[in-house]
Formats: sequence, C-alpha cells, structure tokens
Amino acid sequence: MHPEQIILEQLVTEKAVGARALSRYAFKVHLNADKVSIASAIEKIFKVKVVSVNTLKIKPKIRRRGYQVGKKSGFKKAYVTLKQGQKIEELEV
Repeated sequence: MHPEQIILEQLVTEKAVGARALSRYAFKVHLNADKVSIASAIEKIFKVKVVSVNTLKIKPKIRRRGYQVGKKSGFKKAYVTLKQGQKIEELEV
C-alpha cells in the first residue's frame, strides 16, 4: 500500500490535542495496516522520526433513530509518538 492509502485522516479529539505536547499524534488508519507500515508512512509523508506506534480497533456501534436501526462503521486508530522535540507542522492548529 502507498503511504497515502495507510493514513486516512488525523483525529482531532480532546485527548489527541492534549497529547500533542508530548509529541503524540492520533490518526485514523487503514484496517489492514500494521505498526511498521504506519510508522514508515508517517516518516515518508511528514519527514519526521517515529519512536513508537500504538494501535487499537474501534468496534462498529449500533445506532437507533426511532424504529430504524443502523450501524456506524468501525475503524482503526493509531497513536504515533515522535522523537523528542519534533512536531508535525502541517497538523498544528
């Protein structure tokens, strides 16, 4: 897979924004991506050094609206820790 296919989007949550002070960034990634491919994709796209990658899968959730039942899709999330003192300038708000 190409790096652009692995990293789908940046996650902007309260926890993710607070972790930026520690050089940790949260991304929504492809379901079949492993930690090594995520780290190499981040290094190629943003030109930074990745120290560690932690991943987790978010399960699909059932949502109801009246009598209609639907399902939100699940996804894979990756927390990427960069080398001390490095930042991804493109993602800073």
